[in-house]
Amino acid sequence: MGFNKLFAISTIFLFVSLPFATSQEVENEEDFSYLSGTETGPENWGNIRVEWAACGNGQMQSPIDLSFRNVQILPQLGELNASYMPSNAILKNRGHDIMLEWQGDAGGIQINGTEYSLKQVHWHSPSEHTINGRKYALEAHLVHLSADNNIAVVGILYRIGRPDSFLAELEEYIQTISDEHEAEVVVGEVDPKDIEWENKNYYRYVGSLTVPPCTEGVVWSVIDKVETVSKRQVDLLREAVDDDAEMNARPIQPTNGRPIGFYRPKKFRY
Repeated sequence: MGFNKLFAISTIFLFVSLPFATSQEVENEEDFSYLSGTETGPENWGNIRVEWAACGNGQMQSPIDLSFRNVQILPQLGELNASYMPSNAILKNRGHDIMLEWQGDAGGIQINGTEYSLKQVHWHSPSEHTINGRKYALEAHLVHLSADNNIAVVGILYRIGRPDSFLAELEEYIQTISDEHEAEVVVGEVDPKDIEWENKNYYRYVGSLTVPPCTEGVVWSVIDKVETVSKRQVDLLREAVDDDAEMNARPIQPTNGRPIGFYRPKKFRY
């Protein structure tokens, strides 16, 4: 079966009715960890709770390696247009990560005619997705929900370099909730447009949440341009969470033949 047909099938599968009763990421990490070789480690997430079974037996799991040999340029994907706006937000320490959650309308993105509202952003270190096998220092996940609770996530990769300006705005708040599991602090109005991902090139595939319940049918858009973050900022995020989540990246999952699309403006070469 050709790549285009596979991609079309995946796209159709994505936009039909899917069971999203457990579409949200788990808020409490007490039942799972990132420590491989333990009863609660990533390889055992699917055995911990019945509703987490997809973590073990799912065929469309994330993250994956975005290997050039599996990628096909698909101009028909179109630009990833965001219409974000400032809204009040709360910063939360979920134990397994630090999450900024918008409380009101923060705008969103449109994919294949469906509107997805921005709900939150959180960070994983090191990166969860890889490009040709290469891991990066950090990955941000901007999580969006449609009116019927379908999920779309924009992933942004970071290498060590100059500080990230968006994280710089949050550093004081992160320190406030550091080592305080389930702590939260009101940040006030935050503009999602301050999160840098101006590059128009991106990878697109259908995957899952990368933490339990590992819900499948998630539309992933991983930005091709790698941004920069300082080592101090990465360390701050790591030190803020529980000890077993300082490196909170789920291992790479099998692609199982899934197609990976790549969008780029026609004037650019891949």
